[in-house]
Amino acid sequence: MRQSVLLIFSVLMTWNAHTPTAAQKVDSRLPWSVRMTESEMIRCPEAWQLDFQPRLKWDYCHGLELGAMLSVYDAYGDSRIRDYAVAYADTMVHADGSIVTYRPTEYSLDRINTGKIFFRIYEQTKNPKYRKALDLLYSQFAQQPRNEDGGFWHKQIYPHQMWLDGLYMGAPFYAEYAFRNNLPQAYADVINQFVTVARHTYDPATGLYRHACDVSRTERWADPVTGQSKHSWGRAMGWFAMALVDALDFIPPHEAKRDSMLAILNQVALSVRRLQDPATGGWYQVLDRSGDPGNYLESSCSAMFIYSLFKAVRQGYLDKAYLDVALKGYEGFLKNFVEVDGDGVLTITKACAVAGLGGKVYRSGDYDYYIHEAIRNNDPKAVGPFILASLEYEKLHRSE
Repeated sequence: MRQSVLLIFSVLMTWNAHTPTAAQKVDSRLPWSVRMTESEMIRCPEAWQLDFQPRLKWDYCHGLELGAMLSVYDAYGDSRIRDYAVAYADTMVHADGSIVTYRPTEYSLDRINTGKIFFRIYEQTKNPKYRKALDLLYSQFAQQPRNEDGGFWHKQIYPHQMWLDGLYMGAPFYAEYAFRNNLPQAYADVINQFVTVARHTYDPATGLYRHACDVSRTERWADPVTGQSKHSWGRAMGWFAMALVDALDFIPPHEAKRDSMLAILNQVALSVRRLQDPATGGWYQVLDRSGDPGNYLESSCSAMFIYSLFKAVRQGYLDKAYLDVALKGYEGFLKNFVEVDGDGVLTITKACAVAGLGGKVYRSGDYDYYIHEAIRNNDPKAVGPFILASLEYEKLHRSE
């Protein structure tokens, strides 16, 4: 083990000395988290280009990837990674803390997630504009529309709807802001978001959580009795799992009802273990139809589950028996979803590009809809979680 650590250190020192031009090749001796980060920086020389963007955009995918990359920087160093993320932040945030293309009055939880990178960037730069941007994003929660039970609407344009996706977009930021700013009264609200969405989306027949629920039961995709959407979408459950393990880090163990989040996480983990594909270690696009004709093993939800299980075991949120599930998933992911070209650049395959419910071009949320949404390579919703999962895997092996 000591020899392998020394080898990695030696390779990283060489890698750190590379100029951007020389870094067009990725050294196969580097850890997977570093190789994936390096590959994305080659594909997208400017961080605003992530998520296939032709122009500046403020949305959740940039935060997902750049947050993962900052964790790679924390683990291994190299100022180029930090500078890559900071350049995006500097481009997007004005001196007064306002954010390019961010409109608070949209009340979209999707617009909150990327703000998580500002916690670390503010710590490192002490630039007051990031403090102002954090305060601005936090202020959205005070006006975010809610249902009568306190659950946030996913977006103002989706009245009364709670999506599993929205828990990841808002709750970890909410919890971290409360932790860093000594706002213990906020913890109960964060916990209530998880408990409420779990109650509204849980399907006792399958033990899974449906993609979303319309509490008003008026949407065409909603069950007229339960308000639930028709299926358990893999990535929605993945978002839910990541939201739980990331938010729990900032909620003190003594906080009332924190155990309810652990109970929900255990229920998610039970289903994830039960539905893991025995041949590949991956998970299907539509979980409640795993293995059915037309369904496919999907990379983003697989990476999300692997990361969540690794982290939950490390933090003591789940029994150590789940480590075997995570390891099988990670090893299978490398075999089935990761391709390496002649220059060592990584590609992640078989990611669902996007899936939602309702909207102007109406999305019915039926089985046919989910299995026919576009599939693409290097989607940030697979890349970011794969980097995070790789970091967890690497921590595990460094501790041996």
